[in-house]
Amino acid sequence: MAHAHGANTGTIVRRLKILEGQMRGLQDLIEKDTYCIDVITQTSAVKQGLSNVENMILENHLATCVVKQIQSGNAKKAVGEVLKVYKLKRK
Repeated sequence: MAHAHGANTGTIVRRLKILEGQMRGLQDLIEKDTYCIDVITQTSAVKQGLSNVENMILENHLATCVVKQIQSGNAKKAVGEVLKVYKLKRK
């Protein structure tokens, strides 16, 4: 099954590239012995950015794949996937 992210693909890739740059920046901050609070501020921004990417992917999945699963009579699988993601997000 293809997992097309539709119109969001470009946006998701751009955000991941930004996150990649932020991660390199974090490495640089550590190597330069940057003040801890400044590093934590940046790690928090990375976590929020990654969470935003997850939300975009999940929103697309709910609007496309889950709807198709329910329409094709596979509601049990759809519910299982939603619960799995819900549990992962709570960790």
